[in-house]
Amino acid sequence: MASSSSSSSSLRNWAYHVFTSFHGEDVRKTFLSHLRKQFNCNGITMFDDQGIKRGQSIAPELTQGIRDSRISIILLSKNYASSSWCLDELLEILKCKEDIGQIVITVFYGVDTSDVRKQTGVFGIAFNKTCAGKTEEERTRWSKALTDAANIAGVDFKNCNSEAEMIEKIANDVSNQLNATPSRDFDGMVGLEAHLREMESLLDLDYVGVQMVGISGPAGIGKSTIARALHSRLSNRFQFTCFEDNLWESFPIGFDEYGLKLRLQENFLKKILNLSGVRITHLEALANETTWFGPGSRIIVTTENNELLRQHGINNTYHVVFPSDEKALKILCRYAFRQSYPHNGFKKLALRVTKLCGNLPLGLRVVGSSLRGKNEEEWEEVIHRLDNILDHQDIEEVLRVGYKSLHENEQSIFLHIVVFFNYKDSNLVKAMFAGNNLDIKHGLKILLNRSLIYISNDGEIVMHKLLQQMGRKVVQREEPWKLRILVNAQEICDVLERAKGNREVSGISFDTSGINEVFIKKGALQKLHNLQFLRVYKSKINDGNDVVYIPKEMEFPSFLKLLDWEAYPSKSLPAKFNPNDLVELNLQNSKLKRLWEGPQHLPNLKKMNLRWSYDLKQLPDLSNATNLESLDLHRCESLVEVPSCIGNLHKVEQLDMGFCINLQVVPTLFNLASLDYVVLEGCSQLKNFLDISTNIRALAIADTMLEELPKLIRLWYRLRFLSIYGSVRDPHVGRADIEKIPDWIKDLHGLISLQIFGCPKLRSLPELPGSLETLIANTCESLETLVSFPTDSQLVELYFPNCFKLGQEARKVITQQSSTACLPGRTIPAEFHHRAIGNSLTFRPGSFGFRICVVVSPKPEMEEHITHYSMSRICINGVPTDQLILTGLCEIQGEHLCITQIDLSDEDRWLEPEKEILLEIITTHQEVDIIECGVQILTDETYITIRSYDSRPEQASEDDDEISLMEQ
Repeated sequence: MASSSSSSSSLRNWAYHVFTSFHGEDVRKTFLSHLRKQFNCNGITMFDDQGIKRGQSIAPELTQGIRDSRISIILLSKNYASSSWCLDELLEILKCKEDIGQIVITVFYGVDTSDVRKQTGVFGIAFNKTCAGKTEEERTRWSKALTDAANIAGVDFKNCNSEAEMIEKIANDVSNQLNATPSRDFDGMVGLEAHLREMESLLDLDYVGVQMVGISGPAGIGKSTIARALHSRLSNRFQFTCFEDNLWESFPIGFDEYGLKLRLQENFLKKILNLSGVRITHLEALANETTWFGPGSRIIVTTENNELLRQHGINNTYHVVFPSDEKALKILCRYAFRQSYPHNGFKKLALRVTKLCGNLPLGLRVVGSSLRGKNEEEWEEVIHRLDNILDHQDIEEVLRVGYKSLHENEQSIFLHIVVFFNYKDSNLVKAMFAGNNLDIKHGLKILLNRSLIYISNDGEIVMHKLLQQMGRKVVQREEPWKLRILVNAQEICDVLERAKGNREVSGISFDTSGINEVFIKKGALQKLHNLQFLRVYKSKINDGNDVVYIPKEMEFPSFLKLLDWEAYPSKSLPAKFNPNDLVELNLQNSKLKRLWEGPQHLPNLKKMNLRWSYDLKQLPDLSNATNLESLDLHRCESLVEVPSCIGNLHKVEQLDMGFCINLQVVPTLFNLASLDYVVLEGCSQLKNFLDISTNIRALAIADTMLEELPKLIRLWYRLRFLSIYGSVRDPHVGRADIEKIPDWIKDLHGLISLQIFGCPKLRSLPELPGSLETLIANTCESLETLVSFPTDSQLVELYFPNCFKLGQEARKVITQQSSTACLPGRTIPAEFHHRAIGNSLTFRPGSFGFRICVVVSPKPEMEEHITHYSMSRICINGVPTDQLILTGLCEIQGEHLCITQIDLSDEDRWLEPEKEILLEIITTHQEVDIIECGVQILTDETYITIRSYDSRPEQASEDDDEISLMEQ
């Protein structure tokens, strides 16, 4: 059981580092306040109970706070036992310790350990008073809990010289516990520390501005390994971290620029808080402007293409070079001998292999792993194979040595990953091979040991792109009678049109780009009795007609586990469709009107993706899909109703019904405890809000017909991202306008982003939660007032585009209480003393930094097309900086004020405080004119402090080009 709890604990996504149980009168304004300050300095997130009313029973948000915390601290003071509230917290903490492996630390502050353990002395008197009138059962439970707590090794004030020493010890204990199980993926990695030192120097973590840093070098050199190690080491210093990988594979060139941006940003938001195969369009979509990120943020881009970094203005670049002969030998030995030097008698052999691998780390790793445990004769055989590679720089041939060292079972699994399952969830892949004659668990273990794949901390199977390229060539070169996986488009056309395929074929990956048309013959697929994985897609949108004709009597094989058919051309699946073994159904952008009639046996189905199936009118009965985890109905615009059976599918985690514009009925989802992510954005006919599990973390319900924010949301204590409201823009459809944001929204203590769209009757905003960092009120034409934010507010961004009735006090709050802002206006605020007509002015910068305000105006012919991609770059003395000004978060109407802050650091000492500089704002698009600009010189009194926060690390992936985002 302990082992289970520990495993469970390590896999949870904790919302807080620490929950503290304490008696307020004893410690809140003294010891606890100092402890909280020390935690902030150490980057430790502590659950905040401010605003929670104390009552007879423990508040549900406190219960949730305990469950969402990695560590609980029980601060035992003389009056702790006088509160039944504290004692109930204690019960919940010990329950979490047992059930989910939560770490518990006890602190004895002015009480004796034995008094707590036995409930004697002053502590015991307080306990007895609390138990008066309680049942014997309650007293017994509390007594046992106090005894158990006292038996947990903790920190005793009696053993400390001062309160400061005690606080330091507690903070260090917590930090050590949080870092008790760091990633060991990088232990002993040759030369890594030198790379990390160079990168940390470029990142300049003390600089409060935003930095973009590039890592460049050839494929397989270790760029992503460096980025992942850096992300693992530094992520606890940041509020949010993200490691986005495999962009090139995930987002092919078929998307136009706008579509690509939408897809990338949508995917980024889903993971909330990994970029690879990166192109300039990818960078523009996710990290185009430094002002998109909070002060102190760091964006790391890895790529083979130095030109891409230059195009994006990333000048701080670390170029990874080939390791020296000595280091290359150590890398090989690490994988071949599990030590940094060769075994006796193997040094000459190891040196020859190192040279034949061209000192490339990936080749050394793969070949070294394949040689582990082999004798000298077997080493000579491998060297002979490597020696026969005419071009020793042909890394694919070098990597083939690792592939050929595998047994047939592992080779088959390797090739299936190459074609179908790279960057797929490992549990999903295991389900795909369940009941197969391939031993997937053993096979994955072998591939891991041979360094041919690795499992990311997100649970995805990741294979380096060079290994994938090599694997594709292996598949393509197979003799026809040996083919198990078909990837050649012309060969696939022959199989489908002539119905003469190999009965042993297990997978088809059909890229229809360049194919004008293909007529699938009746029975062609059915004859492929062993077909389990079918993928039909188009990698190039404008290449070929891509017309696939399906016969009415077509049948799929009985044992199909993956059906991934983009733009499926029929109005329904075949009448005899049998999804009994199906694990993933992906029919996005299809012509489907329905899938099938009546209930089907769906015991293995985990993922169902029907997005962009614009004609889909009804979903089938999914009551038997008891293992379904993800349902994507995004932009199924003809869908009117989601069947009620969805409310009983208890493993569903993600549900996307965004822009189902005719959707009117959604079932109750209250019992779906696993549900984490829900999108109802753009459901313009949805009038009644559904009951959703309180475990929800992200919700988008913008552009619906809802007339008020459902009260149920106030119970969602884990909610962090909320996008709400909006009225229908179609003039032929009735409007349902939100008039008020409920006061209880301030009780959502975990909320960090609130977006409010299109509420023309909304006149004011109430007090908002102190945790909020981003507030967007978009096109709320009647909005006049908002409550000013406390001095310790975490708000960094305030965007109010097209809110034309904002009063003077509200405008003052927006312009003075955030570092980044946008609001309607044509007059620069008075505090911006330096002003000039146009886009440039000269001034003396001062020592702290300065704020810039610009008046932007959309050009008449462009007014309806300005999106949040329109930016203006800041140049100082003719030199472009990384700083940009946001000129529009939406379609701005009329003139707007845009504000950003420039913080000066030691790196900016070339900007002499008393020497004039020339500031220019250059628009990166042609949609707007800059009418006027102004500057406010910051002093120690006017300086807007941006607080730094901690982070819970998100995980990374292997090579290809990537972006690691670390945002403060």
